[in-house]
Amino acid sequence: MSFKDHFSGHAALYASARPHYPAALFDWLASAAPARGCVWDAGCGNGQASVALAQRFDRVIATDPSATQLDNAVAHPRIEYRNEPIGPSTPGSDRYATSLAAHSVDAVTVAQALHWFDLAPFLAEVRRVAKPGALFAAWCYANCGVTPEVDRVIAHLYDPILGRYWSPERRLVDEGYASLDIPFAQVAAPAFEMRVDWNACQLLAYLTSWSAAQKYTRATGHDAVAAIADELIAAWGDAEKVKPVRWTLAIRAGRVR
Repeated sequence: MSFKDHFSGHAALYASARPHYPAALFDWLASAAPARGCVWDAGCGNGQASVALAQRFDRVIATDPSATQLDNAVAHPRIEYRNEPIGPSTPGSDRYATSLAAHSVDAVTVAQALHWFDLAPFLAEVRRVAKPGALFAAWCYANCGVTPEVDRVIAHLYDPILGRYWSPERRLVDEGYASLDIPFAQVAAPAFEMRVDWNACQLLAYLTSWSAAQKYTRATGHDAVAAIADELIAAWGDAEKVKPVRWTLAIRAGRVR
């Protein structure tokens, strides 16, 4: 099974510059799961969601195909990180193969990663490892909001500057996974907002962690974020002043039967 690795090359930046999900999201996941014994955090990256899940579930199996991302993950006694999927089980197979036992998890979560997955094989693996009635939840976030002036600078960076450097899968994030065929009984999720209090430099670091920004630099030898930094700081005002930065989380949740 192929693996589209857009983040290993800047895993440390990704770990330090990405915002954290709200505690209320994980409280809801724990309450919506039929039990809190074991959760599979698929595409865990640096383990940001895994650590929050470990505060609410007895055991977290956190998998990611990028060993570099896992090298930047935070250790926790309830988390077992695994460098998976482990590849096709047989030559020519498209199976999303993991070492998880069949019917062993109470919940499956995917934080800001489902758009990179080969969906059908992954969902087949979800069915294999999930207990009857297990919760499936995948969430993502697209552009952030600060002020109208700052937002205009970010929008200009996002597209037209970086537009051609976004992978095609990015449209799934922009639409909040709405078009994905997820064949589980729908579970309605509350509305969640992700918020951080950042200064301008912290926001610029986040923009630099975008996969398209990294791809732009590799392709052109120039830093697109540095090119708009002065404009963004001018829109911000005092660069050291801390302001709220907000994202709306889009969630697709279902019950695995």
